[in-house]
Amino acid sequence: MEPLLTYQSVEVSFNGLAVTHDVSFALHSGEILGIVGESGSGKSTLLKAAMGLLGRSGLVTRGDIWFQGKDLPDLPERELRKIRGAEIGMIFQDAGASLCPIRTIGDQIYESMSAHMEITRAQAKEKALALFEKLQFRNGPRIWDSYPFELSGGMNQRAGIAIAMLMEPPVLLADEPTSALDVAVQKQVVEEMLRLRELFGTAIIVVTHDIGVVSAMADTVLVLKNGRVVEYGPSEEVLRRPQDPYTRQLLAAVPKLRRA
Repeated sequence: MEPLLTYQSVEVSFNGLAVTHDVSFALHSGEILGIVGESGSGKSTLLKAAMGLLGRSGLVTRGDIWFQGKDLPDLPERELRKIRGAEIGMIFQDAGASLCPIRTIGDQIYESMSAHMEITRAQAKEKALALFEKLQFRNGPRIWDSYPFELSGGMNQRAGIAIAMLMEPPVLLADEPTSALDVAVQKQVVEEMLRLRELFGTAIIVVTHDIGVVSAMADTVLVLKNGRVVEYGPSEEVLRRPQDPYTRQLLAAVPKLRRA
């Protein structure tokens, strides 16, 4: 089976200084890949590289990121914009901060959907409320009508996940999706992402420093240290029989969040 997304020997640099080195992995349909490592190891940088979100000082200086026959770093911004959201969804560490504070969740959902397709506001609302229900949100119409400041941080994060999935992209990139949340909401977010895979067959890359989140949801694990891959394989093997001392160190440091 052809991978959906392939990183081949990717090096990313900021102001000419390389921060990731020779990173390679592949993501297949329906697979959940966990990328773990300490802060500053280059995890989020790898996701932003695929989305063209490295800012002015960042650049993929070596290697390729292939998605549906296209090398993403080589695409013009106009083409990337079509892929962003519709083909590859992204959830940020703090979805609340990426939501516009002065517009309702419903307005923002309608705007993000109409950027990619012909859709009326009523159709967008119907689709959003159906997804809210599938994700077991209580009181979907209230969320649709709410401003982000009227919702809790956890609810904003969950709404951010729903917004990222409304176009049903085959790939979802999740950048530290649980790190700003308390344990109860973390568990909800993990369950929500697993449900998305179940509903839509979504392939997910989840970047986290929390081994507990990875052990609860990932099929495959990639361990990153100082921008280099130190271990990569099925989560069962990497988490139960780590080969690298750094992975063993990470595992020893964190309490585990068991699969429900």
